[in-house]
Amino acid sequence: MMIFEKSVPGRKGYKFPATDVPQIKPELPEHLLRKELPELPELSEPDVVRHYTDLASKNYSVDKGPYPLGSCTMKYNPKVNEKAASLEGFAEIHPYQPWEYSQGALQLMYELKQYLCEITGVDEMTLQPAAGAHGELVGMLVSRAYHLSRNDTKRHIALVPDSAHGTNPASASMAGFDIVELKSNADGLVDLNELRNHLSEEVAVLLLTNPNTLGLFERDILKIADLVHEAGALLYYDGANLNAIMGKVRPGDMGFDIVHLNLHKTFSTPHGMGGPGSGPVGVKSFLADFLPIPIIRKNESGFYPDFDLPNSIGRVRSFFGNFLVLVKAYAYILMMGEDGLKRASEMAVLNANYLRTLISKHLKVAFDRICMHEFVTDGTAFSKKTGVKILDVAKRLLDYGVHAPTVYFPLIVHEDLMIEPTETESKSTLDTYAEIVAKVIEESKENPELVKTAPHTTPVKRLDDVTATKKPVFRWKKQKK
Repeated sequence: MMIFEKSVPGRKGYKFPATDVPQIKPELPEHLLRKELPELPELSEPDVVRHYTDLASKNYSVDKGPYPLGSCTMKYNPKVNEKAASLEGFAEIHPYQPWEYSQGALQLMYELKQYLCEITGVDEMTLQPAAGAHGELVGMLVSRAYHLSRNDTKRHIALVPDSAHGTNPASASMAGFDIVELKSNADGLVDLNELRNHLSEEVAVLLLTNPNTLGLFERDILKIADLVHEAGALLYYDGANLNAIMGKVRPGDMGFDIVHLNLHKTFSTPHGMGGPGSGPVGVKSFLADFLPIPIIRKNESGFYPDFDLPNSIGRVRSFFGNFLVLVKAYAYILMMGEDGLKRASEMAVLNANYLRTLISKHLKVAFDRICMHEFVTDGTAFSKKTGVKILDVAKRLLDYGVHAPTVYFPLIVHEDLMIEPTETESKSTLDTYAEIVAKVIEESKENPELVKTAPHTTPVKRLDDVTATKKPVFRWKKQKK
């Protein structure tokens, strides 16, 4: 029931003191003034608290159970980092406060930048971008600025593998590049011959995720980097999957010139539901002057924001970015340490391969070999045999109290589940999850209609996704009696 439907005429959850300020009619145009009072729900304070508490209890979250969304890294993150970000000195600092009186915050950002540069193998970094796709855009703007600074105006093409995240081509297009897709080879990796055929003096940049979206490590990455650089182009790293290699290998050492990170995924802010993000962008030294201003620097007097970058692409975010997300990432790195970050990557890969082995007994795995942090199943044959789509399987998993993996992504595998168990899940949790998947697969064979009409036990049943997309309803309207 919606809160509007619980409204009782005359009921209030507030009481204002009498005012001694005379009412003044606002000097607004007549057509902007309300003719009637807004139809707001009338409820007591306990009514409101109980309503939203009830809604919260129905919401599935990473605090309740596993959230194996491929490429979304919905791991359980330490609550102590949330506590650190809520400390008064961080949470209540004013963005316009003079930097001379903001040394603690500037020091945190400077040291975080240094840590992230060391982890990724780059020389300089901006913390401004507000999320991953924003970081991608910054990386593309830096690429464009670099080529234009050399009067290399003919480079207008961005190469993007067909397994890439959808934001990669979108970000490159927003930066003014024309997108050319690279087809993957039979192993789900970049096809070197395909790459050679597309490299030319018109190519500006290749966008690459490593491991890629299929959860596979690009084993020819050094050859790829050499080919791209020989053609005069730049190599860009999408850091969405850094949690598979963090502390083990560095993108900068693989030959990447530009690296973006998702602090809200890899470094301690549970990703998803539209919460605040952070997408720092790091570059090799020859690109440092093109980063957004300001860059946090250190001298004998302390820490300060440097605006003196003549070739900068300019500001891309107000102030210094989403500062409290930076605080959480800083706390996470300090708490984990070098060995802890390596261990997190090792456990992410171990968990993914363990779950891949279990689920491969019931669903075909698209590339059934050692994976990194995630893997992709191929349900094409399963769907043809049972008439049950992978979307139906995902909906049925909800009935068993677990969240479904990502479905239908990447697009090069059909009827697919993209599963990322993350490093924080135990063996017993993975065993239980695999057992539930196995049970739903068996139900699909014995009683397909049960799965096709799922979910059955959730507060909201199967939604009409197509109508919701094409004809969204954004506001509640009171039904006429």
